[in-house]
Amino acid sequence: MVSARLLVLSLFSASLVGSQPTESSQQVSSPPAHPAGEPSLSIDNLSFPWSRLRLPKYIIPLHYHLLLHPNLTSLSFTGSVQIQIDVQNNTNWVVLHSKGLQISKATILDQNLTHLSEQVLPVLHNPSHEQIGIFSPRVLSSGQKYFLYIEFGAELAEGFYGFYKSTYRTSTGETRTLASTHFEPTSARMAFPCFDEPSFKANFSVRIRRRPEYISLSNMPVIKTVEVSGDLLEDQFAPSVQMSTYLVAFVICDFKSVTGTTSSGVQVSIYAAPEKWQQTHYALEVAVKMLDFYEEFFNIRYPLPKQGNFFFFFCFENKARNINYKYPDPCALLSDLIAIPDFQSGAMENWGLTTYRETSLLYDPLTSSVSDKLWVTMVIGHELAHQWFGNLVTMEWWNDIWLNEGFARYMEYISVEATYPDLKVEEYLLHTCFAAVGHDSLNSSRPISSPAENPTQIKEMFDTVSYDKGACVLHMLRHFLTDEVFQRGIVRYLRKYSYKNAHNQDLWDSLANTCSEEDFISGKHCYSSSQASKNAYLFAGEHLNLTAMMNTWTLQKGIPLVTVTRKGARLLLRQDRFLKTVLPSDPQWSTLQKGFLWHIPLTYKTDSSSTIHRHLMTSPTDSIHIGEEASWVKVNSDMTGYYMVHYEDGGWDVMTKLLRENHTALSYKDRTHLIHNAFQLVTAGHLPLNKALDLIGYLLLETHTVPLLQGLGYLEAFYHLVEKRDESVLTHNLGAYILRFFRAIIDQQTWSDSGTVSERRLRTEVLSLACHLDDPPCVKRARQHFSDWLQSNGTLNLPTDVAETVYSVGAQDDHGWASLLHTYKISLSEAQKHKILYALTSSKDTSKLEGLLELGLEGKVIRSQDLSTLILMVARNPKGHYLAWDFVKKNWDTLVQKFQLGSFCIRNIIIGTTSQFSSPEELTEVQSFFESIKEQASQLRATQIALDNVLKNVRWVQRNLETLRKWLNEQMQ
Repeated sequence: MVSARLLVLSLFSASLVGSQPTESSQQVSSPPAHPAGEPSLSIDNLSFPWSRLRLPKYIIPLHYHLLLHPNLTSLSFTGSVQIQIDVQNNTNWVVLHSKGLQISKATILDQNLTHLSEQVLPVLHNPSHEQIGIFSPRVLSSGQKYFLYIEFGAELAEGFYGFYKSTYRTSTGETRTLASTHFEPTSARMAFPCFDEPSFKANFSVRIRRRPEYISLSNMPVIKTVEVSGDLLEDQFAPSVQMSTYLVAFVICDFKSVTGTTSSGVQVSIYAAPEKWQQTHYALEVAVKMLDFYEEFFNIRYPLPKQGNFFFFFCFENKARNINYKYPDPCALLSDLIAIPDFQSGAMENWGLTTYRETSLLYDPLTSSVSDKLWVTMVIGHELAHQWFGNLVTMEWWNDIWLNEGFARYMEYISVEATYPDLKVEEYLLHTCFAAVGHDSLNSSRPISSPAENPTQIKEMFDTVSYDKGACVLHMLRHFLTDEVFQRGIVRYLRKYSYKNAHNQDLWDSLANTCSEEDFISGKHCYSSSQASKNAYLFAGEHLNLTAMMNTWTLQKGIPLVTVTRKGARLLLRQDRFLKTVLPSDPQWSTLQKGFLWHIPLTYKTDSSSTIHRHLMTSPTDSIHIGEEASWVKVNSDMTGYYMVHYEDGGWDVMTKLLRENHTALSYKDRTHLIHNAFQLVTAGHLPLNKALDLIGYLLLETHTVPLLQGLGYLEAFYHLVEKRDESVLTHNLGAYILRFFRAIIDQQTWSDSGTVSERRLRTEVLSLACHLDDPPCVKRARQHFSDWLQSNGTLNLPTDVAETVYSVGAQDDHGWASLLHTYKISLSEAQKHKILYALTSSKDTSKLEGLLELGLEGKVIRSQDLSTLILMVARNPKGHYLAWDFVKKNWDTLVQKFQLGSFCIRNIIIGTTSQFSSPEELTEVQSFFESIKEQASQLRATQIALDNVLKNVRWVQRNLETLRKWLNEQMQ
């Protein structure tokens, strides 16, 4: 048995405010008192009754009645929770989650509100599993419902999980405090005892006590507010729809809001600190548009009314009684979005109360760039997509979190393209897939659907694989099935599993229209198995087994490499696993390739036809007929497929010739895809570097932003790698080549915010790099803008597209750096502060960089939420490269305490600070540090990813540095 800590609890005597008199929600109002002086139960023979991380399945929570009273002065909270439970096996124990809570009372009552015991109920704790067990001397009978009542208290958490404190400073320097929640994935248990697993969906009735100067928000509308005492109010919220614990949310603050209404009547409000209220208007516009779009796209109202659901029963009953509310109608559908000053992730999809980092919700036209605007739009699109994918239908367990996050990431692109076409969001999807490839081509990657049991493992599931690869696999599937079929399938999936939990297989069945005869007879969601063949999808003339195909993409890790060889009229195909850290000549190559096979929906086009051809490749080798007349063939049209392509036997020479002679024969996506594939193949050892560099020679003719930035991005990446090595001549030559090659593009840029979104994005990237390379015209212009800004005492609004570049040039002298730090401290724009922080970390003065890191660790001037970003900014600076790594090693325990092991901040710190290491000595150094924190490192996939990245860099340098040196010498002659 697991060692346990025993807590003897006192008798239950508190009264609770009543709720609606329905069986499903009956609330203890004044239970019979225990006789005084009853003896406690004997605890001598009690030990913790449960040894597994996952809770037992035979006790099902139905309805939580939660009362919370946060004290924003003492920074603590007290509360009580009454949980109606359905017992499905005879038992004496109720096991549920609790972490860091001081439990003062517990009791169990039957449906008649009678105590099951007149003796004190003991509570046992299992801290390693974050569980408590409550013992009932009387057996809880299978098939019966009971009420579990617990009183508890705790300090408001430090950090970013559970029920935690946050602060903000006003323009007058006053610090104000608020309390907010972040529960995903496993932190609801830090705020109240609960069954904290996604499959335990229940209704929630929340009451929050507050002082009059504050407001409280939760998932649902307020029913009424009552006065508890002279300076204490209690907000009572409508009962929620059925949802998982990680989606519960509440905030107590003094924020202001703007409100609008969707075409279907959903009331949307955006909340922010009072002095940032003016920055909420764009978010309101976006949220209203997005909800309208999603309701139409999914053909499901927000949220879907469900017959028998308690929320709708409550509303129907009260409307029938002609109750008129003094407060906003609690039966009105609402969606609140709130910017939290201290927030670790980008945003959180709590149902009806989505929470955001300020940079993800607030938009200031005077200081936010077009990239900032796109980011806000995409994040709102992501979180509101979750109201259907994730909230309405939730994965059964965290191993399938991609069903939430992959869909929401992909819906960002679909929703923004539909609602804000001028933002050209489709130009960014390729880069999402490129990011996935970068991760998935390492042996340390994982399958989309992977085992995860403990909280650290679960947190690590929120990664590039779940988000980016998930989105790209869905993109491939959508193009494979067609837009209409894909949309119908996901609507079917959402309707069938509304307020339920789902697995991978449920999605494939919904997309394939297959289900049981019972489902077919009863419903509207799918076709019977016997009828499914009539609706099966044809690809290259064959009926498909969608499950078998998609299992190759979700149940095995990695990405396939399709090698293409032209043999007369035929195209010979071979698929292998694409790996960047192991060469075909390495001994372990065959072992790492064994057992990997994908069902690849190939697409290709040739110069002899405008048709995009399709072929399903399900074997290690294959061939297709393309005809003798085709002079070239481009495989993976527009990179709609998630696979790499290698053109063997002179195939890359054909592609290079095509780009130089007629690059517009290919779409901009195909041109970008070729550039990406070529340089990835160089890293993997399949293509010489000079071949890839020759391929991008055509960029002198390129006019589209996306391929231009893709080619420039690789040259910039090489520059950042070599500038951190003792390679001054090579660094100089590469910088000079970049400036010479892109001279015309650099000179075309204006220092303004004019032009299309694509043109503005190009301006930002090109001028940033030019000034970093000390291009004299660029630096001169930036200095003039910075001088003007200084003379205006910071009141001049710089063009937002170039503000970061101007600040970075200005930060290179002491006066400029000090002025920027002062502005950072007082600015009310998080977008401006982010640009200034980037500039401050570009200083070549190591003492300034060390000071910034200490400010980040302290968490006052630079918030703790920005510390991981700060560390990575310092690490990209050649002068701060080792500084950041040494800082991480020195403060490792503090960082883990701040952000929690497994969090994306810890993952980014580990991977980001080592990503530019490229020598065997640096690899040994990283290995040594990970060995010194072995107990923690062994729990993290991120440490192996970091090692793989460094090994990849070491091998790249060994194979390509001399080739790069020689190639540059030839170009500079």
